[in-house]
Amino acid sequence: MTRYLLIQATGAARAGQLATLEETLTSLGMRWQDVQQHVMAGRTTLMLLLENSDEVLSAPQLQRRVAPALEQAGLEGTVEAISEAQWRALASYADRQIMTVMGPRLTPEAIAQAERMAHHHGLTTVSVERRSGRRTFEQADGMGECVEFVLQGAADMDGLRQEALTLGQAFGVDIVFQPADQWRHCRRLICFDMDSTLIKTEVINELAERHGVHDRVADITERAMRGELDFRESFTQRMAMLEGLDQSVLEEIAAQLPLMDGAEHLFAELKRLGYRTAILSGGFTCFAKTLQQRLGIDDVYANVLDIDAEGKVTGNVVEPIVDAQCKADTLRALAEQQGITLEQTVAVGDGANDLKMLGIAGLGVAWHAKPKVKAQARQAVSTLGLDALLYLLGHDAQTLNASA
Repeated sequence: MTRYLLIQATGAARAGQLATLEETLTSLGMRWQDVQQHVMAGRTTLMLLLENSDEVLSAPQLQRRVAPALEQAGLEGTVEAISEAQWRALASYADRQIMTVMGPRLTPEAIAQAERMAHHHGLTTVSVERRSGRRTFEQADGMGECVEFVLQGAADMDGLRQEALTLGQAFGVDIVFQPADQWRHCRRLICFDMDSTLIKTEVINELAERHGVHDRVADITERAMRGELDFRESFTQRMAMLEGLDQSVLEEIAAQLPLMDGAEHLFAELKRLGYRTAILSGGFTCFAKTLQQRLGIDDVYANVLDIDAEGKVTGNVVEPIVDAQCKADTLRALAEQQGITLEQTVAVGDGANDLKMLGIAGLGVAWHAKPKVKAQARQAVSTLGLDALLYLLGHDAQTLNASA
């Protein structure tokens, strides 16, 4: 006779259904090992895992004994035996992954194909939960639609991520994986790139446009962000092209920085939830500080734009340059200052010079990134605004809206 029994029951949701079953099970000497209950559209699904260590009852016997309690609770249910191996699999939290499927709209086909892909790689579904609000999929708001799977099993995660990028692109969604470990709900520090991450532009290209050298600068910027050019070398070249630009232009551009969709909502929520935030940018301090004031960001680390006594850009590089290594080192230093581990940090960026900080952070998100960056990052999002980062942090739209 088995040591474990599983009760599965469904019916119209009522108050006190679990308590009704508990009274009967306690009187029979059955000890609970796990319980799950979910309600959707007024219907409840209840599962109780019981330890039957003294082999008190068989599954058919327990089915007969709990039938009156199930009827009293308005439920229909079954009892089945669970083997030791099945119990160990249920009890284990090892090799668990979170798969987040999100986008402006989610179709049943996209969700099903994502699950099928995960299963093909040896992962089984433990649970599925909707992170976006309780609306129909056709009523998605600015945060889009999001469904979260908890999966279990051993898989080649690098291969799975690459397949997820291809599948997500085909359906216009993002499929993002992260370990289902203790750090998921313990992130405390979030570091952002600025250009093309927090704002919808590359500021150095805007400066070049005003100075009549846009095409030359923009070409170097694009190649550097793709990882085709060394960032330090490309930065020095672009700075030299800005020599003589008037300081007033900087102020005009700073006043008109176009925020990335969802940025204001994201930072309002991060502030309310107690996260510490920072800009780690290969752009310029004068623009980063404007965003700091506008969004309530805690720390700013960016390059200094050298201005001479006549209010003109000198074209000289001021060390240290905030390059890829500097970003990673600064993230690490900020974590140490806060007394937290790297697993509690998040990095968000779009360019090749962000890859090192994405690589050491607990959660490293390539945001609307260049192909090389998406391919190398462990997480990538391309279909939604910045506030969709809240889904990856484990928050759901319904709770956030209720707390607003």
